[in-house]
Amino acid sequence: MEVAVRELKDRLSELLRKAEAGEEIVVTSHGRPIARILPVEQPGPAVASEALARLRAQPWLVSGDSRRISRVGEPVPAAPDGQPLLSDLMLADRE
Repeated sequence: MEVAVRELKDRLSELLRKAEAGEEIVVTSHGRPIARILPVEQPGPAVASEALARLRAQPWLVSGDSRRISRVGEPVPAAPDGQPLLSDLMLADRE
């Protein structure tokens, strides 16, 4: 679906709902395409399970325990040499 900038401004909520439902919206200015609005792909349960499996495979990560609360000042174990940091793994999963 193509919409002009003015129409986009007037119908933004409606058009965003259409994009969320899977429709591609092409925004035009003076008849020339300038932008595309696409739905964000949500990771399914399989993707989330794969991400958790990769995290659990790291020998230096331990699954959380709701009975244990970390204390302020408690040392945080560092990743072994050559192993990725948890923050790096999480950022990679976001991409």
